[in-house]
Amino acid sequence: MKDGVVVVNTARGKIMDEGALVEALEQGKVFAAGLDVYENEPEIHPGLIKNDNVVLMPHIGTATVETQRKMEILVIDNIRNVLEKGCLLTPVVETRKSKL
Repeated sequence: MKDGVVVVNTARGKIMDEGALVEALEQGKVFAAGLDVYENEPEIHPGLIKNDNVVLMPHIGTATVETQRKMEILVIDNIRNVLEKGCLLTPVVETRKSKL
């Protein structure tokens, strides 16, 4: 990775090692970072909060009427599928080992 890159994470907090990111910011390897998900939500690494080159936002990527409506329908479809077929349509990693 070149020095001075900008890191943006709006996906999943666990994919980013915040301690390593803070270190890379302090060393200049990473110039700036923009995050709206965090490794240990709701906690945020203090080094990110103190750094002027870091923009921190709440996870608002789904804050549109259209996306909220699609999410509502997906929840209903997941519930229906569990009741009728015993499995989720969109299981998350943490639930893959469960009976759902």
